[in-house]
Amino acid sequence: MNNMAKPKITKVVLNIGLKEAVTDKGVLARASEQLATIAGQKPKVTRAKTSIANFKVREGDPVGLTVTLRGKRMDGFLRKLFTIVLPRVRDFQGLSTTAFDKTGNYTLGLSEQIVFPEIDFSKIEMSGSGKIRGLEITIVNTAGSPEASREMLTEMGMPFRKNG
Repeated sequence: MNNMAKPKITKVVLNIGLKEAVTDKGVLARASEQLATIAGQKPKVTRAKTSIANFKVREGDPVGLTVTLRGKRMDGFLRKLFTIVLPRVRDFQGLSTTAFDKTGNYTLGLSEQIVFPEIDFSKIEMSGSGKIRGLEITIVNTAGSPEASREMLTEMGMPFRKNG
């Protein structure tokens, strides 16, 4: 296969949704610090695109944080994710093989950020309204199909479930 035609990972996007950020501005700062520790770079605040009265959210309110990793930071993060972080997840049986979109990008969710070795659990507990938060990780690649993407990620060491 032509070297340029081989599928490759272009970026990894980390997301945290913060519905409490609308009422408590300190939540944003604490979560931003944790995400920066995990990713190795400062996160960007995502804001509400529309107002939703039922959720007490106005257009422009901060509702989450996102970080996009590329290059060496992305490679290091993926290596750490596959070898250190995922095996630390309680009752980990492997990742689902059905979380691909039609172009082959893969999204996984972690229910707690404390599986990352950089996060000090005692600091989360001490910070008053500190809270264990979820984290969404999207691996964007050039594979073009879920099958090609799965093959590439398996070769890289991504721990998929054996039975789908």
